[in-house]
Amino acid sequence: MHLHDLWFFVIAFLWTGYFFLEGFDFGIGILSRVLARGETERRVLINTIGPVWDGNEVWLVTAAGATFAAFPDWYATMFSGFYLPMFVILLCLILRGVAFEYRVKRDGAAWKRNWEAIIFGTSLILSFIWGLLFAAMLHGLPITADHEYHGGITELIRPYSLLGGVTTTVLFTFHGAVFASLKTVGAIRPRARHLAQKLGILTVLLLLAFLTWTQFLTGNLGSVIAEAIAVLAVLLSLGFNFGSREGRAFISSGVGVAASSAVLFLALFPQVMPSSLNPAWSLTETNAAAGAYTLGIITWVAVFATPLILLYQGWTYWVFRKRIGVQHIPVSHHHGHGHGDHRARYTVAR
Repeated sequence: MHLHDLWFFVIAFLWTGYFFLEGFDFGIGILSRVLARGETERRVLINTIGPVWDGNEVWLVTAAGATFAAFPDWYATMFSGFYLPMFVILLCLILRGVAFEYRVKRDGAAWKRNWEAIIFGTSLILSFIWGLLFAAMLHGLPITADHEYHGGITELIRPYSLLGGVTTTVLFTFHGAVFASLKTVGAIRPRARHLAQKLGILTVLLLLAFLTWTQFLTGNLGSVIAEAIAVLAVLLSLGFNFGSREGRAFISSGVGVAASSAVLFLALFPQVMPSSLNPAWSLTETNAAAGAYTLGIITWVAVFATPLILLYQGWTYWVFRKRIGVQHIPVSHHHGHGHGDHRARYTVAR
């Protein structure tokens, strides 16, 4: 295996990790308006991701940085072609981060409600846009012989890419509902399980439709196997969820998200951005890659840095592993931190 092959799969792994972690993160943001009954329950849901939401975004930064270093042509064409949606993504990420931090800076129902509405809205938009962009990229875009994107926003809005956006939105919301049932106690927990049952059925149907369409576009044996794993994992998650085995249900829904992401990258390989104008003009993991010297340097950096990042993030999830409920929410949180009303309460919730 050449280094550019290795780095294609490293970037695929980073995006898969991002969708696995930010998937339930976005799902919780959406469910804060759908599942929660009242401001206290919204705080419970938001606090389930309070210590980890910003760490989850490290995967996005790393994926973008790795793409820039290993495949500069892919990075340049993708970010220039997706300029407007990327701007919307950046704006949503900024607003979402500010909302987490600022919602606890002042008392007042209107103040908190407005910031919580931003968390909901940005989570919904981000879930949809990521699915839309990856589906559009897989479908093929007007890329010329000089690897430049020549098209408008309408090139991104096709039935296949719209279905991709809807599928990721529902999949992430289902993933979030399973996570909510794992991380909460009290009345919100059975409601999260019940909602996950409904969302799971819709998720299976959408995954079958979108991923099967993907196979007809540019599928192979690897992507077919990954699709089977994705659908089976969501069905297993539904079964575990019905039996109140929340831990196994969450692992299964996570495998469903990861396998769905794997379908896209396996179907894409060895291309990174197919051209709809002429297949010979497509960007591939060979013609878009950096030089061998650059790839060698970043490979050694990744060998040393990746285990440290994984260990740190794993430690974070272990420390804040306990369930929380409305009884753990303080009456007054004017001086709380944006990552959660009181981080210490995560460690004592049962």
